[in-house]
Amino acid sequence: MIKQQIQELAKNIFNDVVANRRHLHSHPELSFHEVETSAFVASKLDELGIAYTKMADTGLVALIKGDKPSTNVVALRADMDALPITEANEVPYKSQNTGVMHACGHDVHTSSLLGVAKILTALKSEFGGTIKLIFQPAEEKLPGGASIMIKEGVLENPKPQAVIGQHVMPLIDAGKVGFRSGQYMASTDELYVTVTGKGGHAAQPQQNIDPVIITAHILTALQQVVSRFSDPKSPCVLSFGKVTANGATNVIPNEVKLEGTFRALDEKWRAEAHQKMVKMATGIAESMGATCDFNIVKGYPFLTNEPKLTASARGFAEDYLGKENVLDLDIWMAGEDFAYYTQVTDACFYRLGTRNESRGITSSVHTPTFDIEETALETSVGLMAYIAVKQLGN
Repeated sequence: MIKQQIQELAKNIFNDVVANRRHLHSHPELSFHEVETSAFVASKLDELGIAYTKMADTGLVALIKGDKPSTNVVALRADMDALPITEANEVPYKSQNTGVMHACGHDVHTSSLLGVAKILTALKSEFGGTIKLIFQPAEEKLPGGASIMIKEGVLENPKPQAVIGQHVMPLIDAGKVGFRSGQYMASTDELYVTVTGKGGHAAQPQQNIDPVIITAHILTALQQVVSRFSDPKSPCVLSFGKVTANGATNVIPNEVKLEGTFRALDEKWRAEAHQKMVKMATGIAESMGATCDFNIVKGYPFLTNEPKLTASARGFAEDYLGKENVLDLDIWMAGEDFAYYTQVTDACFYRLGTRNESRGITSSVHTPTFDIEETALETSVGLMAYIAVKQLGN
């Protein structure tokens, strides 16, 4: 009965959800600066008569209590921040904020959770328990809004038995979703390395300590951290995307700077790898007469979906959408600050399909041409509302 009610409501509010998504997409704000976004969400909660509290400056937390007796609590999370990307899409809802774009779908997540709030408010008499709505800032920037909200007590008063989140996935067709139990996404660390030698004329290398050559040795050697020290059964990535050596054809510079990322799915190995990278790089530099400053900015932990919760959420998705529309996900070596929730309580993070090849909506997240097939919004709000209600035991 409640499934049909949710499906009907998801259909009825679809245009409102699209309008909210387009408004948010047109007015993106960067991490920790989601002032207008937060105010917009607050205004929509006010319209629904839902009380809320502020957290982590621009974050909001609200509660919807069902009329039936139950002490069960489930939290639903949406992130609100955008990226420093200039949008290339020519659409009516194109970003109006120069150099800022919702290129990761957080406008979808926020408008969807507002839609879920509307559905659940209309159905309060049909379920028991409490839904905690988490509108979270700053997923895209360290230390991550999730870590701040957890420290400020978002998982207390009341304490949820489960936290559920969803994220757009342009590799999956609209109307479908994806789940993975257990380890799903990687920890993410930023690496900043400076190799300092002695610069000079390139025609007189014997008078210099060439940091370019030394850096080349370090880059090659560090790959052994993955290929020879890491357990091949546990995925691990070490990549350097930026190398800066401001010399010239005939000038050896004094220093070379590297920037990279390290990703893993095991916290013990993550810590060991940090030590190995620093020891290896500094040792190579010193053996060749240079010095190496190796700075690791520790990022998000790995994300793991609690098996029992994920199995039940997947079952509800199959019931709501049909088994043919629920897919298996592979490990994804990207990072996500929802991982903080998964480290401290039972949590499930699943993927919402947003692809439509016939309309050319295929671009990856974090690109200037990212967009979604908006019919996915009906799937999004209905499914999340259904999973939440069923997870409460209704």
